Amino acid sequence: MKRSQDEGTLMLKTRHASGGRPLDRHALESWRRSPRGRRLLQIESQELARFLPDVFGRHVLQIGSWGSGSALIASAGTLHHAVLGTAGDSAVAAVVDPQALPLPAKSVDAIVLPHTLEFSPSPHDVLREVDRVLNDRGRLFVLGFSPWGAWSWRARLGLRHRAFPRGARFYSAGRVHDWLELLGFDVTEVRRYSVGFPWLASRAVGEPWSPASLLAPLSEAYLICARKRVLPMNFVGRVQRAQVKPLVGVGLPAAQRGMSQNESGTTV
Repeated sequence: MKRSQDEGTLMLKTRHASGGRPLDRHALESWRRSPRGRRLLQIESQELARFLPDVFGRHVLQIGSWGSGSALIASAGTLHHAVLGTAGDSAVAAVVDPQALPLPAKSVDAIVLPHTLEFSPSPHDVLREVDRVLNDRGRLFVLGFSPWGAWSWRARLGLRHRAFPRGARFYSAGRVHDWLELLGFDVTEVRRYSVGFPWLASRAVGEPWSPASLLAPLSEAYLICARKRVLPMNFVGRVQRAQVKPLVGVGLPAAQRGMSQNESGTTV
């Protein structure tokens, strides 16, 4: 298992791809105030509310300044939850560099990355840091924009939504899935949803086929749910020694040995 994770980390390091640009605080505020931005936040809060109440432990962290305050993780059932922002937002607990988190290893039970990878110069470094700070049964929830969605196509055609922040680089759910597999995560569910076209209800990958399945890959955004892969441990106790059979004859029970000794010592 250790070797597999090391190989996965090495493969991530050898990949070279320019990432996105960090979020600008003013652009983020403009997006939050827009109708589509508010609607997206509402949908993503509902999607996360499907899973966060089932996360047990002490700490759930949101790493990234995307939502409004702690709206995205408000449904978490843990003892503590906080938002570590990346865009200088005053509504966060602290502003951090997601590529170098100021947290001890294996100290967090669950992490939410709300479109953090798209606005990071090195998404691989962000995922490696997340892997470091999550405990052995940690959960990870990644919100992302599809490169086949309407927002991505608008950007390619020069018709970018005026409120949508600049500098994002879009990664497909399949690509992020591969990155997580290399780091030793098991992806448990992938859900797709949209604010605009295609106007479909959010659905999970793997649901029974329907006509909506044809348009699902064109959904604007997705949620990936993953769990750190932990190998089961088998505790081996003290090995019981095998019974040794006598080489000559058959041993007598203790009672019979005592009777034989008494008989041999009796004089007639």
